[in-house]
Amino acid sequence: MSENLDGSEIPPSASSRSLGELPEIAAIRVGIDLVSAARRNIGFLRSVADSVWLHHTPIVVEATRRYHDFWMPLIADLMLPDSTPPMILPPLDVHWVWFCHTLNPVSYREYCERRFSKLIGRAGIFDEENREYALMRCREIWSRRYPLESFENEASSDSQDSGPEVVGGSLKEGVFKEVERQRLLCSKFAEPYRSEVVYLIAARQRYKAFLFMLQKFARGFSSRLVPTSDILLMWLTHQSYPTVYVEDLKALDVEGDLQKVATLSETVKEKDFEETKKLWDRAFNQPYEKAGGEVPLALEGVISIKPPVYWEESGTDVNTKYRSMLPRFLLEARVFDRLKPRIRTLQKDISRDFLRLRIVRCHSELKLDKAVTIFTNDSWKKAWHFYCEFGTKGVMLEYRRRGGNCLRGSSLLDTVSFRWNDLLRADSLTLEKEVSQQVNVVTSITPPVQAPYLLKCVPDRVTDDSGAMISDVILKMNSYHPQEGRWLSRTVLDHAGRVCFVIRIRVGGGFWRRRGETPSAVKWEDRIIEIREGSWSYVAGSIGRAPEKVVATATPKEPTEQCKAAWSFSTGDELIIQWDPSQSVSGLTFSLLNQTSPESSVQLLRGRQMQYQVKKRKSKRNGEEMKIELEEKEIEEEEDEEGFLTVVRFTEDNPDGKATALLNWSLLVVEVLPEEDAVLMLLLCISILKSVSEMKKQDVGGLLVRRRLKEARLGSRDWGSVILHPSSWSSSIDSTYLQPWYWNAGVVMKSDAVDQLKRYPTLSQSPMEGSDKLYKHGILS
Repeated sequence: MSENLDGSEIPPSASSRSLGELPEIAAIRVGIDLVSAARRNIGFLRSVADSVWLHHTPIVVEATRRYHDFWMPLIADLMLPDSTPPMILPPLDVHWVWFCHTLNPVSYREYCERRFSKLIGRAGIFDEENREYALMRCREIWSRRYPLESFENEASSDSQDSGPEVVGGSLKEGVFKEVERQRLLCSKFAEPYRSEVVYLIAARQRYKAFLFMLQKFARGFSSRLVPTSDILLMWLTHQSYPTVYVEDLKALDVEGDLQKVATLSETVKEKDFEETKKLWDRAFNQPYEKAGGEVPLALEGVISIKPPVYWEESGTDVNTKYRSMLPRFLLEARVFDRLKPRIRTLQKDISRDFLRLRIVRCHSELKLDKAVTIFTNDSWKKAWHFYCEFGTKGVMLEYRRRGGNCLRGSSLLDTVSFRWNDLLRADSLTLEKEVSQQVNVVTSITPPVQAPYLLKCVPDRVTDDSGAMISDVILKMNSYHPQEGRWLSRTVLDHAGRVCFVIRIRVGGGFWRRRGETPSAVKWEDRIIEIREGSWSYVAGSIGRAPEKVVATATPKEPTEQCKAAWSFSTGDELIIQWDPSQSVSGLTFSLLNQTSPESSVQLLRGRQMQYQVKKRKSKRNGEEMKIELEEKEIEEEEDEEGFLTVVRFTEDNPDGKATALLNWSLLVVEVLPEEDAVLMLLLCISILKSVSEMKKQDVGGLLVRRRLKEARLGSRDWGSVILHPSSWSSSIDSTYLQPWYWNAGVVMKSDAVDQLKRYPTLSQSPMEGSDKLYKHGILS
């Protein structure tokens, strides 16, 4: 870095302020509404990503031809001198080519000047109504001007004539290469929080700060400048409006300096990124990286780590029809620390001091420690990177010193907290605080977005035909009228421990009387499963009645020669189960058919597939740190995949299939995307477990348990509440409960229940419920 940068920074009195408070940044003007434009561009990129046909080379070749031969001459004729671009939009394939071409401003300008002697701009069309009008108007103009040329791309995706050599002409070939260069662009901004307005406002502010940094420092900077993902999003959005972009760069006098900024197709050196971080810190006294602002480019020699959270944009939530289900929201958080400058100067003894991160709610057991000695006063260091449910409320940072009153413990010297609601209102979604006058702490988050539902089934008391638990209390309330029927019951809890549904399996009929009359098993075809929406209505302690509303049922069907078991669901679906006994559980195959929904088909894949695949973890000790790498080799141990089922749905929008749910039928746990019906997934789980138990003649998943088991205290380590990024793992952390539940499903979901069953294996059941023989007959035969 050049020496002439000293004294060019924002004055120290201003550098501790947020970016929004700096007049130098506020003075930078951009000629387009970047927030609305970026939001529209993200929607456009998602449309392109969903249009699988558009990614075939023959289609791109034809789109390039249509763009060069028809669209550009048309828009050039309509664009008048010294006027705004006309309000029309080309068809999707041409629009994609145009968008990609504008992302190379130098090439695009040369193309326009060479062909039309002027720069062709894009109109700012941000709302859906105007977009539809602009598309319709373009179709009319296109049809009049090119009556023999279809408005839509009619090329065949399996054409043998493909590649840049058949595009024809150097100009077309250059455009084709630009499209090929941007083919992975859609995946770079796929996270659903990217389109949140509060995120885009923060990104715009950081982009303007980046432009200010270019103005002041770029001429004396020898390395490549590496943008973070939020800054890159705004830069690409700015570029996609060429006339505005050129005018703004001239006004800012940074047109030449932007040549130093690394583009998406580059592989940059880690040293360049480190130098960019130092320059940002020098300019604004803030960490350059933030939550939702990571490095989107490939770093030379650095293996990128796949996040443990799969972000998925779900257009609709079909589960809003179930009032008992509340959506789950997830955010990303990063915490950076730096020692105050005077600490090293005063040579204070901080060897026994450490910072502890804790969560305000939902995970009281969490304690993540970092020694203060690992931080410096000349740069920001990332201390923690994690994902949290919004219900966790926030994080607390404790400044502690080992020793104190207890030699083995530590004493609390100071604490600061960062609440999610405060961060959402903060400038750039970032807050800085000082702890114990020793360390500056900066915390940033992404806006919370809807995450998959998490549901698990836990054993509960036996109920009668009406849904009331079998109990003397109910008997007394019914004036000692005997309770008819016997149903095994399971309570469905969500991620926060709220009761959403009650599942019941019919096992017996009849009454129990002291004179000797006992419930008897019902016929095989009458052993139906029902799911009721809502929570128990408790009448005395843990004794209550199931909710009245039945939302789904499953009825067993007589198996055929081709299958071992079959179920008919009230949803219109039919479950078929096949089994090769010689292969144990691994010989199971499942099919879900629905004759009433031909537009959608479902595959049930055994194991954790697609985004749920689990990679092996390899650890290496290096000095005092534990470096953890994720290998690309899939886990091959068969037992790790037993009980898991990935639900893949094929639709017109997703012809290649999309995983919408992960089930573990042996543990009765489901993770469901908002667009998938959670009740259907619960029916699948319980039906499969019932059938497998019957086929194997053993209680595979604990269906015979007929009492509520004690669970971990709510709020101590709620499952899914905190997920630690692999970059924050260390040898001192038990990360079992800080990873996605399906990485260690058996440990996370079964520990408490298994301990109790081992401790009290023969707890007597009430004779009113019926004998063990009744339930074994109903489940295992």
